[in-house]
Amino acid sequence: MTVEAFILALKEAGITLTEQQTTQFEQYFNLLVARNEQVNLTAITEQNDVYLKHFYDSLTVLFYEKDLNIPGKTLIDIGTGAGFPSLPLKIILPELKITMVDSLQKRVNFLQDVVTDLGLSHVEIVHGRAEDIGQNSKYREQFDYATARAVARTSVLAEYTLPFVKIGGQFLVMKGSAAQQELADGQKALATLGGTLRDAFDFSLPNGDTRSIQIVDKIKKTPKQYPRQAGTPSRKPIG
Repeated sequence: MTVEAFILALKEAGITLTEQQTTQFEQYFNLLVARNEQVNLTAITEQNDVYLKHFYDSLTVLFYEKDLNIPGKTLIDIGTGAGFPSLPLKIILPELKITMVDSLQKRVNFLQDVVTDLGLSHVEIVHGRAEDIGQNSKYREQFDYATARAVARTSVLAEYTLPFVKIGGQFLVMKGSAAQQELADGQKALATLGGTLRDAFDFSLPNGDTRSIQIVDKIKKTPKQYPRQAGTPSRKPIG
């Protein structure tokens, strides 16, 4: 996906990039490629691939969850890595308040540099594991949205994310071809943690890759014992 194709695809989806936003994506790409030479941030470094598989893919959630556009909404991105999907969302929605969580200090340092260089505000970057931060009252059940991308299967991901979502908020599940099976396997986890599936959307990226966006409503508080201590969700998934 060329830069021009990226801009056009977003325009066709109802998102018109400003000159500043186009420049910010260019800056982000350049920072990502440069830092990736010192720190392992991504295996995807070709410009066309970054624009399609990182930038555009991150923004597809906007096509299905329109309330993200409401100014002042809060989103936490668990295991954000190089900042996906939260930083592309932040570029498009400057009023969105984002919190990015990652367990590796080198990635946290990179994210801080991106935020500074792009002049982004209302961004918090937290160094730590979701299992620990999810028990912190500063973050627990404080967010309108929680999401994570390429972190874990849904039954595990739910335990990493739903404790951060306030009642009435949403867990945004971004998945590939295994989405339906993971959702089926994760039903007990969602119910245990206070979530229920509202909508699911299957679609393809412009290159034909399969994607799915699932929107899970938080309808009740997450029991206090979740998330369990670090490492337990992945070793012993709920259900």
